[in-house]
Amino acid sequence: MKLENTEKPLLFSKTALPDVFFVDFLSQIPGDYLKIYLYIVFLAKYNKDIKLNDLSKKLSLPLKTINEGLDFLEKNNLITKKENGYIIQDLQELTLHKLYSPNLKVSPEKIEETSKNKSRSKVIEYINNKYFQGIMGPSWYNDIDLWFKSYNFDEQVMIALFDYCFNRSALHKNYVQKVAEAWGSCKIQTWNELDIYYQKQEKMAKLKKEIAKKLGRHSSLTQYEEAYIEKWVFDYGYDMNVIEIALKRTTLKSAPNFEYINNIITDWHDRKLQTPNEVEAFLEQRKKQKREEKELHSQVNKASFDQRNYENLNFLYANISDSSGGTNG
Repeated sequence: MKLENTEKPLLFSKTALPDVFFVDFLSQIPGDYLKIYLYIVFLAKYNKDIKLNDLSKKLSLPLKTINEGLDFLEKNNLITKKENGYIIQDLQELTLHKLYSPNLKVSPEKIEETSKNKSRSKVIEYINNKYFQGIMGPSWYNDIDLWFKSYNFDEQVMIALFDYCFNRSALHKNYVQKVAEAWGSCKIQTWNELDIYYQKQEKMAKLKKEIAKKLGRHSSLTQYEEAYIEKWVFDYGYDMNVIEIALKRTTLKSAPNFEYINNIITDWHDRKLQTPNEVEAFLEQRKKQKREEKELHSQVNKASFDQRNYENLNFLYANISDSSGGTNG
């Protein structure tokens, strides 16, 4: 594998990386892949050839990890594959291209409209200073502008987006994009809508914790179990008062699970039962119906038993008559 770079070899030189690498790319690269990238950047400076097996031994990484790492770096445009090796991309040129190429398709009116949007410019400046210590990567500006346009966030929501990711030590583009998509799918555009969303999430978290406690679950609920609860609340419109009635019925089963509980609650929803009173009335009606069926079944069995006894007595008397007649004859 041959590695090439535009830099010429220099005696006692240093392997330099542009600042844009640290602000735009560093947080995106997993640890082992970062080792691969840094080492091949170093080798490329001297136009060195290296085999993948040798790279694996040098970095103490499995060959599978080396191949996966190179694929990752290629997909993220950090390197470009050639017939006999890879070229290390110029990250400054790459960032510059990403920054300005899209603007060629933007109309002058749109550019003017964007430049006049002073409130958004202040938000971006605030984000830069608060979360990036004033050295936010250039490509972030395009991303923020794109999120404004794609999801129609207001300025407070955009700041809240970065604050949310920053507080979770996940201020990298992939994570921010996922959170933005989630908020967008929930139709969040204003601060008031975001506040309502937070309240719902907090209420849901408490509800899940309460359900787990009532079921005696000491471990966290699985993703699929949480999905059941969200369906009961968001799709069916049930609160804890109704759900708890279903939880109590798990005592009738030796090994209850969420599918069992879901079947009960889904049956109530299909029957259009909405309130605890409606559910309790339905259960009482079913209980009464089963009791009546049991009594009817008992009566049928008793009648059948009496009939059999009557037939046996008739058979017995018939045998006695036959026996007596034979003696008299």
